[in-house]
Amino acid sequence: MRTTAFAAWIALMGAACTTQVPTSSEPLAAVGGSTRATLAPVKPVTEVLWGAPVTDNYRYMESMDPLTVEWIRSQGTHAHAVLSAIPQRAALEARIAAFTASFGLTKGYVARGGRAFYEERAPGSDVFDLVVNDDAGKRKIIDLEALRASTGGAPYAIDYFVVSPDGSRVAAGLSQGGSEASSIFVHDTATGKLVAGPLDRADPGFAAWSSDSQRLYVTRLKQPAVGEDASEKYRNTTVDSWNMKSEPIRILGSTAGRGPSLSADETPVLDIWPTSSLAIASSLNGTQSELALWTAPASRLNDEKLAWEPLAARTDDITAVKAAGDTLYLLSHKNAPTFQVLGVKAGQPLSAAKVLVPAQENRVIESIHVASDALYVLARHRAYSVLLRLPHASGGIEEVALPFKGLVLEASADARQMGVTLNVQSFVVPPSTLSYDPTRKSFADLKLGVTPPYDSSRYTVHDLDAKGHDGVSIPETLIHRRDIKGPQVVVIQAYGAYGISQLANFSFRTASFLEAGGAYAYCHVRGGGELGEAWRLAGKDASKPNSWRDLIACAEDLIARGYTTRDKLFAFGGSAGGITLGRALTERPDLFAGVIAIVPGVNTLRQEFQPVGPLNIPEFGTIETESGFRNLYAMDSIQHVRPGVQYPAVLITSGLNDPRVSPWEPAKFAAALQASGSVRPVLLRIDAESGHGFGNTKSQDDALHADMWAFVFWRAGLPGWRPRVTDSNRAPQAIQ
Repeated sequence: MRTTAFAAWIALMGAACTTQVPTSSEPLAAVGGSTRATLAPVKPVTEVLWGAPVTDNYRYMESMDPLTVEWIRSQGTHAHAVLSAIPQRAALEARIAAFTASFGLTKGYVARGGRAFYEERAPGSDVFDLVVNDDAGKRKIIDLEALRASTGGAPYAIDYFVVSPDGSRVAAGLSQGGSEASSIFVHDTATGKLVAGPLDRADPGFAAWSSDSQRLYVTRLKQPAVGEDASEKYRNTTVDSWNMKSEPIRILGSTAGRGPSLSADETPVLDIWPTSSLAIASSLNGTQSELALWTAPASRLNDEKLAWEPLAARTDDITAVKAAGDTLYLLSHKNAPTFQVLGVKAGQPLSAAKVLVPAQENRVIESIHVASDALYVLARHRAYSVLLRLPHASGGIEEVALPFKGLVLEASADARQMGVTLNVQSFVVPPSTLSYDPTRKSFADLKLGVTPPYDSSRYTVHDLDAKGHDGVSIPETLIHRRDIKGPQVVVIQAYGAYGISQLANFSFRTASFLEAGGAYAYCHVRGGGELGEAWRLAGKDASKPNSWRDLIACAEDLIARGYTTRDKLFAFGGSAGGITLGRALTERPDLFAGVIAIVPGVNTLRQEFQPVGPLNIPEFGTIETESGFRNLYAMDSIQHVRPGVQYPAVLITSGLNDPRVSPWEPAKFAAALQASGSVRPVLLRIDAESGHGFGNTKSQDDALHADMWAFVFWRAGLPGWRPRVTDSNRAPQAIQ
């Protein structure tokens, strides 16, 4: 589960066109009273950064004082009232809920000790439970609905789980209300009994079992000091050794007093593999992908005088490591922008490593998985997966044909077992869990989930390229129903940060949008990892404007091809993708009919001052350097909102428990857009029992997407989607 945890850990976090729209063209502007959001007070704070005066009209919101929280909640109430007044919205949510409930989903499959472990959301369920399946049958180890009922509190989520090598125990990180504030619970897998925990401050999501399954090594946040600044939260993390009977002991980290010397801003992680005598310590530098690595005997981890041997510096560009027997397998982009796989014997220096899978220009290598028969390598061509197999006996490279053109979202292998288990899906094909048997050279469907009758042939997928502002080809993907012709209502999604890619995964709620008559597009902007490390760097730091200009190029391309028009085109993004989305909005407000910003990072000049902010400095920079300030200013959407500009309608969301993008950031963005004088609606949707979205229940996600798609159809002008809001002094009125 390391890959999943790391992706979650790093996933955060110019002049505008002045198109003028007469007030009379936006009926919402003429409807008074409760149909208009209350503007936030403007309290300018001006500071001079590197010779440039910068004014922040809403700095006061960052304290989240009672008046600010009251204003944010009132915005949520207003947004709910407007969206609920869309006549077809309730029916749409019912259809989405019924469709998503008809599937039984699984994720995180791991096989250990003759048992299979995975998270399962049964048909009709609201959450993913942790289950085990063995000779005694299938049973729940963690039942979240029962847990919530017993506590009477906010909904719980399983943030991650780690199975012991012998399969006798499983450790799971649980949190409430989308907070991602994980505590670890350890269960006996035969009886389901809780044997240890909760162990708090396990938010980072990294844990490893000792080879004998008797001890757990957990990356933990420090104990917060009274009055400590929020930005200190993720500093001085440690790896703690826990025998599940007494208090954990710190063995790695800046305050451990042992192990490699780490700074307060480095996050230590420990990896142990059942067939290797070595343990590997990794140092994460915030959200930077490159690791520093050390090795030591796994049997001596609790020895205070243990000496760790350096394996790789961060400049060696290693992004993943696995071990089996006496071999270490490394994923590297050193002189290989699309990545290569290296192998080195334990005890040898990195300089002795051999290239096992060389880099290829049109293939990006993503992950490595060791089984007893072979090394399995997941690679990708654009948005689609490629599976490579390197038999240990021959050392050659063979490609294993997947059952269909799609994405391997998850892979699981064990160096003690043959083959690999994959979660395979595509833009239009629901996920299934498949086990590859190398002796038969075939896949078997484990039939873990439930897929109702579903016809993927109803949809078509176009893999396209748009011409960027600088002539570079930007990959884009468009999915729509085959029976719909001509210009369509299109939502185009973009991200563009951390090297994270938008791939061919199946989205149930996107499918519901397609069924309702919409079309969905992805713009694979620079800053993401779709085309490798060079593609990521081409959307980073001073090159970050490429990210939002790529989105603009994709949007213009879809219009030019006749798939949509400006009055039917909507941009969607969130989190760190809020930079791409927000700056496309402020640079080209004339291009979109509407924008949906989900928990968006839109105030980059202030992001390093929120709890998760320092972790993002390697990705975005800091205002402490002049170049960092210039880059962050260019990325800051709030700083580029201009008075008198007519912006498209905007739907912004926030969860009050968000640990990654503090609620004040989306709130400041909404306040700035509302104060701009634009006549189109700016709605701030608030979920008081949600965070960044990772811990959302099915019902929460169904309601969110019903609001999103209803907002799109309303703003696209489709009949029957215009809200009808009642003011106490007026008859019900439709708002545009």
